[in-house]
Amino acid sequence: MDAVTSFFHERFGESPEFVAVAPGRIEFIGNHTDYNGGPVMGLAVDRVIGVALSRQEKPEGEFATSGNGDTVVVPLAEISPLKGEDSWVNYPLGVYKVLREAGMKAEGGFRMAVASTLPPGAGLSSSAAFELSSAYAFAAAYGYEADQKGMARIGRRAENDFVGVPCGLLDQGVSAFGQAQHLVSIDCKTEDFGLVPLPEGVHFWVFNTQKKHALTDSFYADRHRECMDAFSVLKAKYPELDCLADASLEQLDAVVGELTEDQLKRARHVVTESLRVYEMAAALKEGDLARMGNLLSASHASSRHDFENSCDELDFLVDALRGVEGVWGSRLTGGGFGGAVMAVTSADFSEDKANAACEAYAEKFGHRPTIFHTQSGQGAHLVSEQPA
Repeated sequence: MDAVTSFFHERFGESPEFVAVAPGRIEFIGNHTDYNGGPVMGLAVDRVIGVALSRQEKPEGEFATSGNGDTVVVPLAEISPLKGEDSWVNYPLGVYKVLREAGMKAEGGFRMAVASTLPPGAGLSSSAAFELSSAYAFAAAYGYEADQKGMARIGRRAENDFVGVPCGLLDQGVSAFGQAQHLVSIDCKTEDFGLVPLPEGVHFWVFNTQKKHALTDSFYADRHRECMDAFSVLKAKYPELDCLADASLEQLDAVVGELTEDQLKRARHVVTESLRVYEMAAALKEGDLARMGNLLSASHASSRHDFENSCDELDFLVDALRGVEGVWGSRLTGGGFGGAVMAVTSADFSEDKANAACEAYAEKFGHRPTIFHTQSGQGAHLVSEQPA
């Protein structure tokens, strides 16, 4: 990634030793099933976050991001999360801390520059891309070895324990395992990864509502807690269950009287969404694009009514895209509460049709969403290595 190399040189007056990139992801299907032990599918996109890194003797981390004039300097003796406008540093800083705890020996400090082709706040998990690109750069710099799953786990632990978002393995896993012309499938209970070939002629469009979601806010934590509470009730009656996604609708019906309305709705979403992921695997194997689209639409309806992590802006776009020529299906992608809608289309869906949906959105909400057409991309990897 030439942009981050140039930026590093501009900011620090030298060339970086290591450059790594990692893609954002589209959550294809499996909304909030990951931390509930369920199956998920995601797509690594062709837009990335790049990290350039060099080591230095001073025991400090120096962080610079393109578009920001200030360099953030963090002492590395005792690391704790930053607050305020410098909190973006928590993603690589958390990864560094997790790697140190995992046995990475890192003397002195480092300088890091960051550049991105991912739009922020659009439901493409720029945080996971940042974590994975940082992990690959640190690992190369300090001789730490881990496979793709290990790297994904490092990113997730940094997000959970340092940043403070109780996410599952979807975002980091897709960013780590992505491959062109494939979806990444994950069984989040066993952490088994697989690749699912994409049908010919499938295109992906992302509509960013411009309503930024902040997943460290209470909404995400509330949903996480409601799912865990529902599972506790189910586990008491069915001790053989390992996670909420393992429950059946019949088992859920048997404990209805012991759940609050919110707990019931959250659990119903997780159980039915997990079933939809399995159905999606069959539909893709058979090349049944109509069934694929129906499953995407059903996923959004469940997020809208049962998990209640949609919003008026997301719902409007999904409704506006329904029935448009070339659209197989659409749904919110990512954590929800803002962010983006994904549309899966044929080549018949054009930028003119995308703009028509945006114009209708602007008429209602007073501003246009941003749109971009993306393709599948390669997973996280080291781009260059020039040891001093």
